[in-house]
Amino acid sequence: MTLLSTLAKFFNVSGARRTPAKAGCAAADGGSAGLAASDGEFSSAVTALGAKLASAEGPSRPGEFDRFTEIFRPQPAAEADVRRLYKLARQTTLGFEGYARKLARRYGHCPIVLERVLDGLFQLALADGVVSERETEYLQRVADALGVTPAVYRAVRARRLGLSDEDPYRVLDVDPAAPDDVVRAAWKKLLIETHPDRALARGLPRELVELAQVKAQAINAAFDRVMHERRGGFAAGAA
Repeated sequence: MTLLSTLAKFFNVSGARRTPAKAGCAAADGGSAGLAASDGEFSSAVTALGAKLASAEGPSRPGEFDRFTEIFRPQPAAEADVRRLYKLARQTTLGFEGYARKLARRYGHCPIVLERVLDGLFQLALADGVVSERETEYLQRVADALGVTPAVYRAVRARRLGLSDEDPYRVLDVDPAAPDDVVRAAWKKLLIETHPDRALARGLPRELVELAQVKAQAINAAFDRVMHERRGGFAAGAA
Protein backbone atom coordinates (compact mmCIF):
# COMPACT_ATOMS: atom_id res chain seq x y z
CA MET A 1 0.00 0.00 0.00
CA THR A 2 1.41 3.39 -0.95
CA LEU A 3 0.80 6.03 1.67
CA LEU A 4 2.37 9.29 0.56
CA SER A 5 1.62 9.25 -3.14
CA THR A 6 -2.17 8.86 -3.07
CA LEU A 7 -3.37 11.47 -0.59
CA ALA A 8 -4.66 13.88 -3.22
CA LYS A 9 -7.52 11.43 -3.72
CA PHE A 10 -8.83 12.31 -0.27
CA PHE A 11 -7.82 15.96 0.19
CA ASN A 12 -8.58 19.26 -1.52
CA VAL A 13 -5.43 21.18 -2.44
CA SER A 14 -5.57 24.88 -3.14
CA GLY A 15 -3.07 27.68 -2.65
CA ALA A 16 0.05 27.53 -0.52
CA ARG A 17 -1.73 26.17 2.53
CA ARG A 18 -3.30 22.74 2.11
CA THR A 19 -6.45 22.01 4.07
CA PRO A 20 -7.72 18.45 4.58
CA ALA A 21 -11.15 17.92 3.11
CA LYS A 22 -13.67 16.43 5.54
CA ALA A 23 -15.53 14.89 2.64
CA GLY A 24 -12.40 12.97 1.76
CA CYS A 25 -12.25 11.55 5.27
CA ALA A 26 -15.83 10.39 5.03
CA ALA A 27 -15.10 8.73 1.71
CA ALA A 28 -12.07 6.84 3.00
CA ASP A 29 -12.66 3.24 3.91
CA GLY A 30 -10.43 0.35 4.90
CA GLY A 31 -9.32 -0.29 1.34
CA SER A 32 -6.80 2.26 0.15
CA ALA A 33 -6.88 5.49 2.15
CA GLY A 34 -3.89 7.58 1.15
CA LEU A 35 -1.90 10.27 2.86
CA ALA A 36 -0.98 13.82 1.91
CA ALA A 37 1.76 13.77 -0.65
CA SER A 38 0.98 17.39 -1.49
CA ASP A 39 1.28 18.53 2.13
CA GLY A 40 4.94 19.33 2.81
CA GLU A 41 4.52 19.47 6.58
CA PHE A 42 2.79 16.11 6.57
CA SER A 43 5.49 14.51 4.44
CA SER A 44 8.24 15.95 6.65
CA ALA A 45 6.57 14.68 9.82
CA VAL A 46 6.05 11.19 8.44
CA THR A 47 9.65 11.05 7.15
CA ALA A 48 10.95 12.07 10.57
CA LEU A 49 8.77 9.50 12.35
CA GLY A 50 10.01 6.75 10.04
CA ALA A 51 13.63 7.76 10.47
CA LYS A 52 13.38 7.99 14.25
CA LEU A 53 11.70 4.58 14.37
CA ALA A 54 14.75 3.20 12.58
CA SER A 55 16.94 5.00 15.11
CA ALA A 56 15.06 3.31 17.95
CA GLU A 57 15.88 -0.05 16.38
CA GLY A 58 19.62 0.61 16.31
CA PRO A 59 22.44 1.27 13.79
CA SER A 60 21.56 1.89 10.16
CA ARG A 61 21.16 -1.19 7.98
CA PRO A 62 21.54 -1.66 4.22
CA GLY A 63 18.31 -1.00 2.33
CA GLU A 64 16.68 0.75 5.28
CA PHE A 65 15.72 3.91 3.38
CA ASP A 66 14.50 1.81 0.45
CA ARG A 67 12.09 0.03 2.77
CA PHE A 68 10.83 3.39 3.98
CA THR A 69 10.17 4.62 0.44
CA GLU A 70 8.43 1.34 -0.46
CA ILE A 71 5.92 1.90 2.34
CA PHE A 72 5.72 5.71 2.47
CA ARG A 73 6.26 6.38 -1.23
CA PRO A 74 7.30 10.02 -1.80
CA GLN A 75 6.87 11.90 -5.05
CA PRO A 76 9.85 11.09 -7.31
CA ALA A 77 10.86 14.76 -7.55
CA ALA A 78 11.01 15.01 -3.76
CA GLU A 79 12.91 11.80 -3.02
CA ALA A 80 16.33 13.47 -2.73
CA ASP A 81 14.97 15.96 -0.18
CA VAL A 82 13.21 13.15 1.70
CA ARG A 83 16.48 11.20 1.83
CA ARG A 84 18.32 14.19 3.32
CA LEU A 85 15.62 14.74 5.92
CA TYR A 86 15.54 11.04 6.76
CA LYS A 87 19.30 10.96 7.28
CA LEU A 88 19.16 14.04 9.51
CA ALA A 89 16.18 12.87 11.58
CA ARG A 90 17.69 9.41 12.05
CA GLN A 91 20.53 10.72 14.19
CA THR A 92 18.35 10.58 17.31
CA THR A 93 14.89 9.55 18.47
CA LEU A 94 14.49 12.87 20.31
CA GLY A 95 11.52 14.94 19.20
CA PHE A 96 9.48 12.18 17.60
CA GLU A 97 6.41 12.85 19.74
CA GLY A 98 6.42 16.47 18.58
CA TYR A 99 6.10 15.33 14.97
CA ALA A 100 3.26 12.98 15.91
CA ARG A 101 1.43 15.77 17.77
CA LYS A 102 1.81 18.01 14.72
CA LEU A 103 0.04 15.39 12.63
CA ALA A 104 -2.65 15.06 15.30
CA ARG A 105 -3.31 18.81 15.20
CA ARG A 106 -3.36 18.89 11.42
CA TYR A 107 -5.45 15.77 10.77
CA GLY A 108 -7.21 15.13 14.07
CA HIS A 109 -10.61 15.51 12.42
CA CYS A 110 -9.70 12.68 10.01
CA PRO A 111 -8.71 9.67 12.17
CA ILE A 112 -8.33 7.34 9.18
CA VAL A 113 -5.26 9.35 8.13
CA LEU A 114 -3.66 8.97 11.54
CA GLU A 115 -4.47 5.25 11.57
CA ARG A 116 -2.77 4.86 8.16
CA VAL A 117 0.34 6.61 9.45
CA LEU A 118 0.51 4.22 12.39
CA ASP A 119 -0.11 1.24 10.14
CA GLY A 120 2.74 2.30 7.85
CA LEU A 121 5.08 2.61 10.83
CA PHE A 122 4.14 -0.91 11.94
CA GLN A 123 4.94 -2.16 8.45
CA LEU A 124 8.29 -0.39 8.61
CA ALA A 125 9.11 -1.87 12.03
CA LEU A 126 8.23 -5.33 10.73
CA ALA A 127 10.33 -5.01 7.57
CA ASP A 128 13.18 -7.05 9.11
CA GLY A 129 10.78 -9.69 10.40
CA VAL A 130 10.98 -8.76 14.09
CA VAL A 131 9.53 -5.88 16.09
CA SER A 132 11.79 -5.18 19.06
CA GLU A 133 10.71 -4.04 22.50
CA ARG A 134 12.15 -0.58 21.81
CA GLU A 135 10.21 -0.35 18.55
CA THR A 136 7.02 -1.45 20.29
CA GLU A 137 7.44 1.25 22.94
CA TYR A 138 8.14 3.82 20.21
CA LEU A 139 4.99 2.84 18.29
CA GLN A 140 2.86 3.00 21.42
CA ARG A 141 4.13 6.48 22.25
CA VAL A 142 3.58 7.62 18.67
CA ALA A 143 0.01 6.31 18.84
CA ASP A 144 -0.57 8.22 22.09
CA ALA A 145 0.82 11.43 20.57
CA LEU A 146 -1.32 10.96 17.45
CA GLY A 147 -4.38 10.67 19.67
CA VAL A 148 -5.14 7.19 18.34
CA THR A 149 -7.49 5.32 20.67
CA PRO A 150 -6.41 2.08 22.34
CA ALA A 151 -8.97 0.19 20.24
CA VAL A 152 -7.49 1.49 16.99
CA TYR A 153 -3.91 0.89 18.18
CA ARG A 154 -4.80 -2.70 19.06
CA ALA A 155 -6.51 -3.23 15.69
CA VAL A 156 -3.48 -1.93 13.79
CA ARG A 157 -1.06 -3.92 15.89
CA ALA A 158 -3.11 -7.10 15.50
CA ARG A 159 -3.29 -6.56 11.76
CA ARG A 160 0.50 -6.60 11.52
CA LEU A 161 1.68 -8.63 14.53
CA GLY A 162 -1.29 -10.71 15.63
CA LEU A 163 -2.83 -10.72 19.10
CA SER A 164 -1.01 -11.45 22.34
CA ASP A 165 -2.43 -14.18 24.60
CA GLU A 166 -3.73 -11.65 27.12
CA ASP A 167 -5.36 -9.41 24.51
CA PRO A 168 -9.11 -9.05 25.21
CA TYR A 169 -9.95 -9.78 21.58
CA ARG A 170 -8.08 -13.07 21.79
CA VAL A 171 -9.88 -13.91 25.04
CA LEU A 172 -13.19 -13.29 23.25
CA ASP A 173 -11.94 -14.98 20.06
CA VAL A 174 -13.01 -12.12 17.78
CA ASP A 175 -11.23 -9.90 15.29
CA PRO A 176 -10.38 -6.39 16.60
CA ALA A 177 -12.23 -4.96 13.58
CA ALA A 178 -15.43 -6.88 14.42
CA PRO A 179 -18.49 -4.68 15.01
CA ASP A 180 -19.97 -4.34 18.48
CA ASP A 181 -22.79 -6.82 17.89
CA VAL A 182 -20.32 -9.55 16.90
CA VAL A 183 -18.18 -8.87 19.98
CA ARG A 184 -21.27 -8.97 22.19
CA ALA A 185 -22.46 -12.24 20.66
CA ALA A 186 -19.03 -13.83 21.19
CA TRP A 187 -19.01 -12.67 24.81
CA LYS A 188 -22.45 -14.18 25.50
CA LYS A 189 -21.54 -17.45 23.78
CA LEU A 190 -18.36 -17.86 25.81
CA LEU A 191 -20.16 -17.05 29.06
CA ILE A 192 -22.77 -19.71 28.36
CA GLU A 193 -20.05 -22.27 27.61
CA THR A 194 -17.93 -21.50 30.68
CA HIS A 195 -20.47 -20.42 33.29
CA PRO A 196 -19.75 -21.95 36.73
CA ASP A 197 -23.40 -22.99 37.13
CA ARG A 198 -23.01 -25.21 34.09
CA ALA A 199 -19.99 -26.87 35.67
CA LEU A 200 -21.95 -27.41 38.89
CA ALA A 201 -24.90 -28.90 37.00
CA ARG A 202 -22.54 -31.39 35.36
CA GLY A 203 -21.27 -32.48 38.75
CA LEU A 204 -17.68 -31.46 38.03
CA PRO A 205 -15.11 -31.32 40.86
CA ARG A 206 -14.78 -28.11 42.87
CA GLU A 207 -11.45 -27.33 41.23
CA LEU A 208 -13.06 -27.26 37.79
CA VAL A 209 -15.95 -25.13 39.06
CA GLU A 210 -13.43 -22.64 40.43
CA LEU A 211 -11.57 -22.69 37.10
CA ALA A 212 -14.86 -21.93 35.35
CA GLN A 213 -15.34 -18.96 37.66
CA VAL A 214 -11.89 -17.63 36.77
CA LYS A 215 -12.58 -18.05 33.06
CA ALA A 216 -15.93 -16.31 33.34
CA GLN A 217 -14.30 -13.39 35.17
CA ALA A 218 -11.66 -13.13 32.44
CA ILE A 219 -14.34 -13.16 29.72
CA ASN A 220 -16.32 -10.43 31.45
CA ALA A 221 -13.19 -8.36 32.02
CA ALA A 222 -12.21 -8.69 28.35
CA PHE A 223 -15.65 -7.62 27.17
CA ASP A 224 -15.71 -4.66 29.57
CA ARG A 225 -12.26 -3.56 28.39
CA VAL A 226 -13.21 -3.73 24.71
CA MET A 227 -16.42 -1.76 25.24
CA HIS A 228 -14.65 0.82 27.41
CA GLU A 229 -11.98 1.38 24.76
CA ARG A 230 -14.55 1.64 21.99
CA ARG A 231 -16.59 4.21 23.91
CA GLY A 232 -13.41 6.24 24.25
CA GLY A 233 -13.38 7.24 20.58
CA PHE A 234 -12.97 6.07 17.01
CA ALA A 235 -12.72 2.30 16.79
CA ALA A 236 -12.00 0.67 13.47
CA GLY A 237 -14.88 -1.56 12.51
CA ALA A 238 -17.00 -0.69 15.52
CA ALA A 239 -20.72 -0.48 14.85
